[in-house]
Amino acid sequence: MWFKNLQLHRLPAPWSVTPEQMQKWLAPYAFAPGNSVEMQSHGWASPRDNDSLVYALNGQMLLVFRAEKKLLPASVVTQVTKARALELEEQQGFKPGRKQMRELKEQVTDELLPRAFSIRRDTRVWIDCKNGWLVIDAASQAVADEVRGLLVKSIDQLPLGTVQVTHAPVAAMTEWLLSGEGPAGFTLDQDTELRSPAEGNATVRYVGHTLDAEDMRRHIEAGKQCMRLAMTWNDRVSFVLTPSLTIKRIAPLDVLKEAGDPTAQNDDERFDSDVTLMTAELDRMLCDLLDALGGEQGETMRQAAAA
Repeated sequence: MWFKNLQLHRLPAPWSVTPEQMQKWLAPYAFAPGNSVEMQSHGWASPRDNDSLVYALNGQMLLVFRAEKKLLPASVVTQVTKARALELEEQQGFKPGRKQMRELKEQVTDELLPRAFSIRRDTRVWIDCKNGWLVIDAASQAVADEVRGLLVKSIDQLPLGTVQVTHAPVAAMTEWLLSGEGPAGFTLDQDTELRSPAEGNATVRYVGHTLDAEDMRRHIEAGKQCMRLAMTWNDRVSFVLTPSLTIKRIAPLDVLKEAGDPTAQNDDERFDSDVTLMTAELDRMLCDLLDALGGEQGETMRQAAAA
């Protein structure tokens, strides 16, 4: 249930939107499998495989963006097209020209599409109406852009903002490595990447390796900057921080894995418990992380909500 990645966005806090209103916005863009001539399709799917496109609990919402793509290898299309071209050459007595080959390739593609395999990808979206978060569970920027595009299309005048912090993540991560200590509430783990901004982009990566203070100092004094840093928050959640403030490889630690509701009787109750735990912990973690980066620039929506 836990999100693996966090692409962070801001909403007004609180954002006064009901699940019913959200359902109304998403319904025209509900996912439908592509037809025989469509290479790909996308839309909103149910987070709980029921009639609702919105899962809502205590001011939290979950959405699911579903994309379907048909797998039709170019090598197969090329192979069949060449065979058809040979048949056409025998019929007309000369090799097909460029236009004929293009039309032949289009014809072959149309014929093969209905037999192509389809793969689906679900990307989850967490909306925290109380605290003003919209978070996309995507490691890839391209996937996040696709989800954002449908969000903007579905929700008229979506008040979506970016998260702007006072201290750039690269500078902050480099400083933490140089000192050998994470900010309050965080510890540094054993994965990092240092890269030189100079021509050549000299890069050093540590994976599952002790981050020796002298090694870090030597690399940083040579001009390298930290571009990726594994950290743990309060012995509860581990993650990797990136320069774009995208948070990757999120994993709840044992203390949280054991914190689920033991009284949950069925899948729905367990899902409710997992969502409640995840959203509460991630909200607290994000607050602490933003504080460690000097807070948000400009007027903070969270402070406005609390006033």
